[in-house]
Amino acid sequence: MDRVRLAQIGVGHWGKNLLRNFNALPACRVVAACDSDSNARQFVENQYPATETTANVDDILERDDIDGVIIATETPSHFSLACATLKSGRHVFVEKPMTETVEEAETLISLSNEVGRHCMVGHLLLYHPAFNYVEDLIRDGTLGETYYMYSVRVNLGIVRQRENALQSLAPHDLSIALAFLQQKPVAVAVHAQAYLQPDICDVAFSTIFFESGALAHLHTSWLDPHKVRKVTLVGSKKMAVIDEMSSAEKVRIYDKGVNTPEYVGFAESMTMRVGDINIPNIRMSEPLRLECSHFIDCIRTGKTPRSDASNGLAVVRLLDAAQKSLLSGGAKIPVYTH
Repeated sequence: MDRVRLAQIGVGHWGKNLLRNFNALPACRVVAACDSDSNARQFVENQYPATETTANVDDILERDDIDGVIIATETPSHFSLACATLKSGRHVFVEKPMTETVEEAETLISLSNEVGRHCMVGHLLLYHPAFNYVEDLIRDGTLGETYYMYSVRVNLGIVRQRENALQSLAPHDLSIALAFLQQKPVAVAVHAQAYLQPDICDVAFSTIFFESGALAHLHTSWLDPHKVRKVTLVGSKKMAVIDEMSSAEKVRIYDKGVNTPEYVGFAESMTMRVGDINIPNIRMSEPLRLECSHFIDCIRTGKTPRSDASNGLAVVRLLDAAQKSLLSGGAKIPVYTH
């Protein structure tokens, strides 16, 4: 098969990273890029002279030499651009979150199935070697029963104006919570506050409740003195910590827990277990490169992307309930997964 030919809409802060990674893949070529910002177009012309630029989305969709379109714009435009791309007969890669509403996400699933084209969502951590390593431990029973997880995703900036810190940062860890806990989420409760701009929260503390009693707690903020990207998973046998900011020790496995007797007795009969800390040697590759390569592979082979539109919908449902909880002052909002 010839190289997959792509176009990209949106070449902002994150879009530049996508453009770099797709251009580095031998199996594809980014033939066109679209952005309303002249500085962004100039960046593309300087760095990737073989990629044509335009300020008009229609110039992209009217071309007949494109197999797929990368959408790296702000969230409010995701739905309309993804719809137009699918209707034009192209595969689409859309950044997270896939859409603003559950109804929009459901429409994209139907449209993707109808036209027989992939709709893949940029849930980056699903392609991260460190997270994949821990997911394998969960799958083979090394950690035991997964009790709960919590994540911290904070830094100072980038402060957005059209989405809050929950919408901007939480999709990463929501996708991981669904992958790690492998259970049906039943409710969400969020406490958040806006300090820099009215009605756009800068910090949010979110709790997702799962049907078995498992919990996922997310701390997200762009108003924090530290840059932290860390996930902790607590199991009945062992515990795992993933630190994205660590240069060499991305994962630590703690042989810690509480041993309970076979019979029902007093709490005093429980014993603490404190064993070794294992730091596995994980072969790292750039997660975004792996994600981009997966999209190309799915176009070439026809296999379903791991983060397909259904996966995107699952995260949008959680975000929808989370936003309703935020607006209601922290009420526990049911998650409907009909």
